[in-house]
Amino acid sequence: MKILLLSDTHAYIDDKILKYCAMADEVWHAGDIGNRIVTDRIKEIKPLRAVYGNIDDKDLRAEYPIDQIFTVEGVKVWMTHIAGYPKRYSERVKKLLKEIQPKLMICGHSHILKVQFDQENKMLHMNPGACGISGFHQVRTLLRFDIEKGDIKNLEVIELGKRI
Repeated sequence: MKILLLSDTHAYIDDKILKYCAMADEVWHAGDIGNRIVTDRIKEIKPLRAVYGNIDDKDLRAEYPIDQIFTVEGVKVWMTHIAGYPKRYSERVKKLLKEIQPKLMICGHSHILKVQFDQENKMLHMNPGACGISGFHQVRTLLRFDIEKGDIKNLEVIELGKRI
């Protein structure tokens, strides 16, 4: 399964993002959607899994949960907007990690692209950075990867250009 992972659109969607959505089997949005137009445009093209972020209004919070926990091709995934990083997780995440035990932890919020293996929790941690134009990030980013038979592979960073 080909996955496109994005976050922090902050109500911004453009043809560059949609072009990569079209190439995926599923699109995952790690929060701070900003506006239902973003998710509606993505869902016109591909199936979408999303969580709400701290800027999302009551309508988006009613449609998307704070956490998505699911299994794809044998990989248990936990996606939430605010998680922190290995050795620096939020208190909420620390409590739930032992219970959920994902193989792949996904978050957004920081606008900083980061992928690292969490040795303590034996999982891969991904933050795709931000693909919107609001925030302090300089370059808009996405992540693309495959999940096949329990493996996460072919990870690719996609740079969409400088934030306007």
